[in-house]
Amino acid sequence: MRPVHFLMHSARLLLIAAFSTGIASAQTTCDRACLKTTLDQYLNAVVKHDTSAAPLFVGFRQTDNGVVVRPGTGTWQSITALGDIQRKFFDPVSGQAAYLGLIKEGQATDIATLRLRVENRQITEAEWVIAREGAIGPSGTARGNLYNLAGFIAEPPPDRTVPQNQRASREVLIAIANSYFDGLTTHDGSIIIAHQGCTRNENGTHTAGPNPNAGAGARGGPGGGGDCTSNLTNFNVSLISARRYPVVDVEQQAVVGFGIFLRKPGTTLMRNLLAEWFFVDNNKIRNIWASMFYPTNDLPVPNWPPYEGNFPVAAEFAAPAAGAAAGPGRGAGRQ
Repeated sequence: MRPVHFLMHSARLLLIAAFSTGIASAQTTCDRACLKTTLDQYLNAVVKHDTSAAPLFVGFRQTDNGVVVRPGTGTWQSITALGDIQRKFFDPVSGQAAYLGLIKEGQATDIATLRLRVENRQITEAEWVIAREGAIGPSGTARGNLYNLAGFIAEPPPDRTVPQNQRASREVLIAIANSYFDGLTTHDGSIIIAHQGCTRNENGTHTAGPNPNAGAGARGGPGGGGDCTSNLTNFNVSLISARRYPVVDVEQQAVVGFGIFLRKPGTTLMRNLLAEWFFVDNNKIRNIWASMFYPTNDLPVPNWPPYEGNFPVAAEFAAPAAGAAAGPGRGAGRQ
């Protein structure tokens, strides 16, 4: 039989080990409050143009519309303030936070999505998808993109906390969001798990569902194009690739999905990279918001593992030179 002092010593070591493990876990995990603090630190640091004001990992990596930028460059220099509409989302399971709202770059106001990864309470990744007025559109021409700041302000994304007894699980939310991309690629709206009359707002442009800020016949309004499941037959997309759902906010019943629209072979529209936000009520999509841009053919997007990008774009998918006419197939109010 072991001496009493040996057993007491062993018990003491076990307690110390358990206590140390608890401290380590508390230091490395990041709950909603931690993610909010870290997201705010990052956004404030960007506005101040001060990388030292945020807890950046030594190997921190950031992309601005698919382009890797060094800390202190890109949006670290261009963003001067946050806009009046700011929505923040938190996913303690994935250790990520996200922002959907307005940013200011000098005199311009843009519609932006930001994804932020936090590991060991340090920021390891930042991914910006920014819609700017006057950017190139699907045909490659300047000022051809959808952009409507007034529309985004008039129809802002919700800021809510859904009662616990009305929340779908994380897994269900991802499946519902993915059904939308499946519906687009199969050109079959019946696949999409959505409420009748579901709305869609892209870069501030109302493109589907009843428009609360316009009369009958407006684009996407009653009699003007149906809801978010409608008019998919001729939609010019053959595949939505690089699908990711990195931030699922169960409390807000919101999911952000990233994807790349690859066009039908032989047509001329450029690829489209979207950050698509899904807001779910009672296990169905109620509203969608998106910030998006059209990457040039030489840009590997999304430029994040495991989906490094579709580079180079195969000839049958490549868009024409700037100024060429867009091909057929624009459908569902989307581009």
